[in-house]
Amino acid sequence: MRILGITLPEDKRIEMALTVIYGIGISTSKKILKNCNIDLGKKTKDITQEEETKIRQEIEKLKLEGDLKRQIANNVKRYKDIQSYKGSRHAKRLPARGQRTKTNSRTVRGNVRKTMGSGRKAVEKK
Repeated sequence: MRILGITLPEDKRIEMALTVIYGIGISTSKKILKNCNIDLGKKTKDITQEEETKIRQEIEKLKLEGDLKRQIANNVKRYKDIQSYKGSRHAKRLPARGQRTKTNSRTVRGNVRKTMGSGRKAVEKK
């Protein structure tokens, strides 16, 4: 089953398979399936053609994939243009929502380990 040019996994339940699409999480996929009157536990390969069209119609109402990514990028660009605090944090590649940076900001900064003892130890080969 392909939706928005993305192949959904055949062996997963449909509620989890829909989360492959960027912008659809578990709660959104449950709402989509509830609106379409489709069982959450149904596998993707068991979906009929008419159920697939119902799912497509519900998904087309949402802003997903490229449009959503473009909107997020425009929002970040707007923050940078107006020189807000969030924009300066994005420009410096630091956390923008008030998290501490002494530790635990590796996801935004990249997995940087600058101190000598904090790197992974090499495993000895026998």
